[in-house]
Amino acid sequence: MSAGLPVDVPAGHLLAQQAIDQVEATEGGSVFVQRLSRRHFLRVTGMAGTGLVLAMAVRGAGAAAKPAARGRAEMGSFIPNAFLRIAPDGTITLVNKGPEIGQGIKTTFPMILAEELDADWARVRIEQAPVKPEVYGGQGAGGSRSVPANWDLLRRAGATGRAMLVAAAAQRWKVPVAECTTGPSVVLHAASGRKLGFGALAVAAAKLPVPAPETLVFKTRAEYRILGKPKGGVDNRLVVTGAPLFGIDQVLPGLLHAVYVKCPVYMGTATSANLDEVKRLPGVRDAFITNGNPVGDAPPAVVIVAESTWAAFSARRALKVEWNEGRGALDDWERFRARAQELGRQAAGEQSLVQSGDVVAAERAGAQTISAYYELPFASHAPLEPQNTTAWMRDDGVEIWSPSQMADVGRATVAKMLGLPVEKVIVHQTRVGGGFGRRLMNDYMAEAVVVAQRVQGPVKVLWTREDDLAHDYYRVGAFHALRGTLDAQGRLMAWQDHFISFSADGQKAVSGGDLPVDELPIPLLPNVRVTQTLLPLVTRCGPWRAPRSNTIAFAVQGFLQELAAAAQRDYRDFLLGIMGEPRWLVPGNQRSLNTGRAAAVIRLAAEKGGWGRAMPPGRGLGLAFHFSHAGHFAEVAEVSVSASKQLTVHRVTVAADIGPVLNPSGALHQIQGSVIDGLSTMAALEITLAAGHVTQRNFGDYPPLRMPNAPLVDVHFIEPDYPPTGTGEPALPPLAPAVAHAIFAATGDRVRTLPLTRSGYRLASPTAAGDREA
Repeated sequence: MSAGLPVDVPAGHLLAQQAIDQVEATEGGSVFVQRLSRRHFLRVTGMAGTGLVLAMAVRGAGAAAKPAARGRAEMGSFIPNAFLRIAPDGTITLVNKGPEIGQGIKTTFPMILAEELDADWARVRIEQAPVKPEVYGGQGAGGSRSVPANWDLLRRAGATGRAMLVAAAAQRWKVPVAECTTGPSVVLHAASGRKLGFGALAVAAAKLPVPAPETLVFKTRAEYRILGKPKGGVDNRLVVTGAPLFGIDQVLPGLLHAVYVKCPVYMGTATSANLDEVKRLPGVRDAFITNGNPVGDAPPAVVIVAESTWAAFSARRALKVEWNEGRGALDDWERFRARAQELGRQAAGEQSLVQSGDVVAAERAGAQTISAYYELPFASHAPLEPQNTTAWMRDDGVEIWSPSQMADVGRATVAKMLGLPVEKVIVHQTRVGGGFGRRLMNDYMAEAVVVAQRVQGPVKVLWTREDDLAHDYYRVGAFHALRGTLDAQGRLMAWQDHFISFSADGQKAVSGGDLPVDELPIPLLPNVRVTQTLLPLVTRCGPWRAPRSNTIAFAVQGFLQELAAAAQRDYRDFLLGIMGEPRWLVPGNQRSLNTGRAAAVIRLAAEKGGWGRAMPPGRGLGLAFHFSHAGHFAEVAEVSVSASKQLTVHRVTVAADIGPVLNPSGALHQIQGSVIDGLSTMAALEITLAAGHVTQRNFGDYPPLRMPNAPLVDVHFIEPDYPPTGTGEPALPPLAPAVAHAIFAATGDRVRTLPLTRSGYRLASPTAAGDREA
């Protein structure tokens, strides 16, 4: 295997570019810029002397590739850019630049390329790109940004190849380019009935100039043959047959195994440990205390290195450590709850977020004002694949195999940790066994590097399930003290929210725990006051599936439902009234909320979910809407509740507007997964801190939803002609308020605290209820 390339990527295939002076890429709002000489580019791609040399820079969405005078090909392959190559036998290889974490981009990205190339999907091969953002642009995945951030880039890459193949055919036939068209992997000349396969044109196409980006012609949606048609995941067979695709599967000659034992309280330090005793245990090679590395957020720890995972885990059970727990021992959930309830009785918080109109005057003029207090806990990402990384220090660099959502960022972090040029850090992107935002951070990668600096040969650092729960970047808990004023017609006049969250510095809310100032219904009302109070927190938190939205939607939609009930108005009509006339909340920004699109999904979900129909006693419907990560989603939940508070969620009807649906199969599965994930978290999942210690240990006391409890999820799409947006996150936030609304409709009980177990509810199986549809 060639150093620097994943096991499934042949050495020497990558694009080398001539006279590139800038590479830019945009991913999730960040911009990467680096100047490259031709020699440096050839070195970082590992491609010097091989393949086509063309000046096509990888740039961010909306940026253009630079034209070149001429290119060249070796061994007959046509390689117009870093994302595709065509062999003389017609085999098309498409390169997936981003991490596959179950969201399907290893299938969707090549679908975009293949569509604009006009490739025969049956003859396409998919390869995972090496982690080299200087070649491919940003290679992370998060925030449902993968498709929108790469849509234009990948279309340009495919269309460039198609244009060059058409030009090569026209040149051979001596006909105008305008007379030539394409079919699946062929160029056609209708007037003469001639056709040539892409493979037969590969060498000739490689000799042509790269077309200027402004000359490229993209397909219309009506012309799509691949996009918009369901495609199974390209790795499905490998996944279900247990192929070694994941970070946890990596095996190397002489591989050692390590556990990185951290203080139960974040950033606590080890003062002593029985290292000599542990070193004498079978299979143990080393045991030591490390101060970690703050650059990569690798905390202080005790490390055990052994010949096998079993030996390392067994030795860990014999480990005895004295810890200095530090300031983190002050973090305590029950103390936070008590303080938040006290603060919630105050009219406003310490910091003003939004102040518009006059809420005091509105309350005096209004017909009624009601208030409510909502509470949501911390939550863990709990991916099925525990955190892990394999690292190998050798020569003057390091080689890493890691299941990261941001391996490009991890690569740069490791370079900084070690004081190395970034090209000395080789990172292989493995498939990721669940992320949900957890693997946006690369602490597990940093930990492996800390261990590898002491170990001769490759070493795999593997977390246990208990480690995952005890050392997560948690979804932060939140509290909302809400007030709303209605006029005599039952219309919402004023909105107040004293938002209580957490901060590490006393000024800014922790990641994923802030309240955006444009959150509904804030920008749609004349009188608004939103303030916040931030509680001090040491325990680390971070983005969790649909950051911010995953907690905000439950409180905001729940309280809007309460206001509608107080006004004696149907909630669908109440919501539509708030939306008003169709408009963009941020004019000209098609990633902002559009009230017309919002109204459309609300109406569609209500229609398909049977909103308004009579329900038997103990059964109810609930409706909720949320705009998240540029996706407009409305959901109707149908539930029944027994006298003993056994809750059955029978069906969830989802109406989604994410623009054009590129892969209906992938989008459907993402939405179904989001609904199930949302229900699982709502039902029983919470992380509680006691003196800085996480009290949950494993799935026994952090129980994810089981298959028999999953509802039927019925999904309906609206597909307007706007750029596509992501699907992995926006279906989750409406689930909790929709189910809570349905519980109220069925029982009159208003749920304001999650998880539902705190209110005595337990999930029952729709199958056991006898009415779940197949």
